[in-house]
Amino acid sequence: MVQLIESDILTKEVLDWQGLHLFHFMSSSCSQKTRVCLNLKNIEWESHHLNLSAGDNYTDYYLGINPRGLVPTLIHDGEVHIESNDILLLLDERFPDVKLVPAGLEDQIAELLHHEDDLHLDLRTLTFRFTQPRGKEPRSKETLQNYRDRGSGTVGGEPDAHKDVELKFWETAARTGITDDAVRVSAGRFKAALEELEDRLQINPYLLGDEISVLDVTWVIYINRLVRCGYPLEQLHSAVNKWFWPLREQPKFARELQVPPDVQKAVEENHVNLRQAGATLVDVAGL
Repeated sequence: MVQLIESDILTKEVLDWQGLHLFHFMSSSCSQKTRVCLNLKNIEWESHHLNLSAGDNYTDYYLGINPRGLVPTLIHDGEVHIESNDILLLLDERFPDVKLVPAGLEDQIAELLHHEDDLHLDLRTLTFRFTQPRGKEPRSKETLQNYRDRGSGTVGGEPDAHKDVELKFWETAARTGITDDAVRVSAGRFKAALEELEDRLQINPYLLGDEISVLDVTWVIYINRLVRCGYPLEQLHSAVNKWFWPLREQPKFARELQVPPDVQKAVEENHVNLRQAGATLVDVAGL
């Protein structure tokens, strides 16, 4: 579990904060799954909303809290936690009235969440190609230099290589864009993962049995994004499709997945253009 130590944190004021605080972004998939879990567990928390599009996560202030510059960040009575799946497990442990990690399945869930997390850059790849247009340079050179230079650069007191992974993604996106080959690789990984979920849902109403778990939450969020990218869920994974939509439409999920009208309009216009060009996700990935 990734919990920062005091030397990692340059914005020292947060070490004195009491209660539960969440730094998040409305459209971030990792923020969405955290907020849904908070909703399902009926936990009160204080919101600190960042606009990632405006670079709020690359400021001295925020990189002084989370040296990786990602969301969400959870602060609980002065403890700073920066990895979304770790945050979900922590919340389930500390607020056990509504359990989303079934007893006896802790190790299995941790492994399955790790597999889900491995697909995060694949989700970003498809998002940046198939939702609204992002331009040739999604993160400016100045923004990335701020990211490179600010913050402690350490996690647990050790140099953190995770920032290099982030920088490589954005620099590659600026240099080559999201290529067809990258799309095919990412879509293929998701197709294989969803085929595994399909098998699970042939015998259970939820991914781990008869009750909703944190794994259902995380995959609803990912699949929601895939559907917005044009992934043919119903055609390829009928059992996943039947499981997904009733959960997606529950108020505790739906309110965290709302899309601003201007963004939705841009997505729809982009999909029209992609269809006309024969360049949809289905076309490019051969789904």
